[in-house]
Amino acid sequence: MRTFQYAGMPKVYFGKGALDTALSQELAKVGSNVLLAYGGGSIKRNGIYDAVMAQMKKAGKTVTEFTGIMANPTYAKVQEGARIVRENDIDFILAAGGGSVIDCCKIVSAQAKMDGDIWEAEFTAHRFPTEFIPMGAVTTVSGTGAEMNSGAVITNENTKQKNGMGGALSRFVVLDPTYTLTVPMGQAVSGAFDTLSHCMETYFGQPSETNVSDEINEAVMRNVIANTRAMIRNPKDVSIRSELMWDSSMAENGILKIGKTTDFQNHMLEHQLGAYTDCSHGQGLAVIHPAVYRHLAKDNTAKFVRFARKVWHLEDDGRTDEELALAGIRALADFIKEIGLPSTLTELKANLRPGSPDPTDKGLLRNIADSTITTAGCARKLTADEIYQILVECI
Repeated sequence: MRTFQYAGMPKVYFGKGALDTALSQELAKVGSNVLLAYGGGSIKRNGIYDAVMAQMKKAGKTVTEFTGIMANPTYAKVQEGARIVRENDIDFILAAGGGSVIDCCKIVSAQAKMDGDIWEAEFTAHRFPTEFIPMGAVTTVSGTGAEMNSGAVITNENTKQKNGMGGALSRFVVLDPTYTLTVPMGQAVSGAFDTLSHCMETYFGQPSETNVSDEINEAVMRNVIANTRAMIRNPKDVSIRSELMWDSSMAENGILKIGKTTDFQNHMLEHQLGAYTDCSHGQGLAVIHPAVYRHLAKDNTAKFVRFARKVWHLEDDGRTDEELALAGIRALADFIKEIGLPSTLTELKANLRPGSPDPTDKGLLRNIADSTITTAGCARKLTADEIYQILVECI
């Protein structure tokens, strides 16, 4: 295990009714002008909006709304939010939604306190924000774990880049698993796979030798797999949703990453796939993961063998280590098909909105490969040519 510093995570209010408990306690600690940020309006249909506004009124807050935050939030939307914050002298931001809403607000929080352009600051000057408008998060869709950290993924449509950025950490988060019952099953399954992906991206990072963080990770992965299957069988079971919601937070609250340099090569590749096609994040990851791991199995064989044994409960059955490692990857691929996620770019294409770029076009795949960031924690640093070959294998 490598040296580390760990500063903890936001205060968590978990369970049914957590919203009223959280806001009744936390709104008293913030200024009078609050920005309520959300996406397409689902929080008005499921009652969350009314519950938030009732607490705002009780606390005497003036509320400004920042709406229409899209999946794969854009840099233009960040700038819109920052302008609203400045113009209305906002004291506190409350993000109500899934990872896209929360990520957008993390960067809005930082940009609103900066004179210059935050994209240029982070990616050209390599200077990261230190001042933020305080924020909190009400999570309505589990999977991203965005509420538990300060990282955000933002798409710059002008440069065709979908990059991770550094922003604000929420002071508190509300995790009420009953909110996830209104999410379409396809989206819920996609979110669950995103959680599993976060676990794997950490697990296969460096050092490859198993430590206590990895052993906890194995338990979380087994829990995600079991409860994703259970959720499909029993869509309205709140206890199952509770497990998946906390799995999502565990994958991104830093605990599994203690002493590790994480991989996240699959995420870097999916980010560029998403930047060019605007595909669902979880669906893109589902297509990419097995192909990437088949390329890396020989470079981290012992860890892939352990993954096969501890996560998928596979026996050796006379197989060599390399054969067992590949069997674990096949188990992952079979699980992806079992839960109804796409396993090829051709299947992914069928799920894209009309008019989206064709993810099976080899010219587009070449552009994706050439713009994908390679990561330090990966078992082996991939080349752009190998990333292109992986994408072609995904067709």
